[in-house]
Amino acid sequence: MNSAALARLREMEARARWGGGAERVERQHARGKYTARERLDLLLDPGTFQELDAFGSQDGDELLGDSVVTGYGQIAGRPVYVFSQDFTVLGGSVGAIHGRKICKVMDLAMASGAPLIGLNDSGGARIQEGVDALAAYGEIFYRNTIASGVIPQISVILGPCAGGAVYSPAITDFVFMVHGTSHMFITGPEVIRAVTRKEVSFEGLGGAQIHSQASGVAHFACADEGTALAEVRRLLGFLPGNNADDPPRQQPTDRPDRLAAELEELVPEAPDQAYDMRQVLQAVLDDGEFMEVQAGFAPNLLVGFARLDGYPVGIVAQQPDVLAGVLDIDASDKGARFIRFCDCFNVPLVTLADTPGFLPGVEQEHGGIIRHGAKMIFAYAEATVPKVAVITRKAYGGAYIVMSSKHLRGDINLAWPGAEIAVMGPEAAVNVLHKKRLAAGDADALRGELIAEYRERFANPYTAAARGYLDAVIPPRETRPRLITALKVLRGKRSSLPMKKHSNIPL
Repeated sequence: MNSAALARLREMEARARWGGGAERVERQHARGKYTARERLDLLLDPGTFQELDAFGSQDGDELLGDSVVTGYGQIAGRPVYVFSQDFTVLGGSVGAIHGRKICKVMDLAMASGAPLIGLNDSGGARIQEGVDALAAYGEIFYRNTIASGVIPQISVILGPCAGGAVYSPAITDFVFMVHGTSHMFITGPEVIRAVTRKEVSFEGLGGAQIHSQASGVAHFACADEGTALAEVRRLLGFLPGNNADDPPRQQPTDRPDRLAAELEELVPEAPDQAYDMRQVLQAVLDDGEFMEVQAGFAPNLLVGFARLDGYPVGIVAQQPDVLAGVLDIDASDKGARFIRFCDCFNVPLVTLADTPGFLPGVEQEHGGIIRHGAKMIFAYAEATVPKVAVITRKAYGGAYIVMSSKHLRGDINLAWPGAEIAVMGPEAAVNVLHKKRLAAGDADALRGELIAEYRERFANPYTAAARGYLDAVIPPRETRPRLITALKVLRGKRSSLPMKKHSNIPL
């Protein structure tokens, strides 16, 4: 090759890697943030990143690459497509070239059937480009929507993400944020101050804590950027590359036939006494590993990824330690979205139910618990992946139906011997059924007898088992091997839905 041409290439490559220059890189580091390229080095397997459009720029613009680094690489040896916004160049703002670069890797990810990971750190639309900047966002939103359910899409917020820019991460499957440096909002503190006269900080308005606990926008909140990127790598270990693939199995180190004797004593007999469902999961799952999703949001319901005999599974479980494991508006939204994601990407669902029902109250009714609760029903009923459920203690009323019951086409439904399945709890049922008798006699003594009678006749797993609504009643210690056996036999499950354009879930 001509030496001058080669020298020109090296010069162009160096300019593209320079970003916004040393001073702005220094400012980025002072904020506790990595640069766009440093983040890719942490995220991807060493030496696997291949950059695309490194020389992209507006006509006559000396800033090569614009304000985003795009390309592809590998995570744990599997292909992924990535873009990483560069805040040192024009504040990472999105213009026409920036948008085209992102759209190109999105198109390639779809064509290749590989996950897409976006590292977001941008001041928003490039004002000086006007409608071209808005058009760039629209093209990205469209591709996010079309890719949904086809390839996993992961957004990592590593700086500001404001205005219309927030809607691209919002469409993706998982959003990661970092405490102290990540901020997402439609309108910033200054606008809110001008319109409502309320004072609020960036962190208080749209920081990681707010979005991981109050709004539910963020699925993971991490202490720093390195942790966030490591967690993205961990998450992808549970997911297939696309909706036509199966999730990747890992060679298990935990015996599939291992019994968990501690489960015999873990769950209290009293239906109103709390316990930590995470301890049940720890005893049942491979090596006790559970990657919880949205841990801080609606903590009365646990969702996340785990493995059984090396195979990834999605976990949906009540948390009796919080609000007695009741289902409410936020828990219904959280559960339904997670169930639908697992169904999109062939991840079997394992449900552990212990719930007194839906949360009563005027606020819940006025907030639309009917509409939100229906999302859980819809998600479980529509899911065609293998569905295995265990009732650990109680499942009352509509919540029994919702939690992957046989009536919503649960494949294998199990219960522990102390499980109570009924329209309502024995205490409430007795008050309704025997109101006159209780008013006429010695209420306390009679109530105890009637509750015991109701529990013996109705609130036990054997009535449901007799009707085929439960496939087996099992000792708690056998839960792990029974789940693994059930999932093994369901691995070849084939199920289809009626032909239609798409469903109309009650949003």
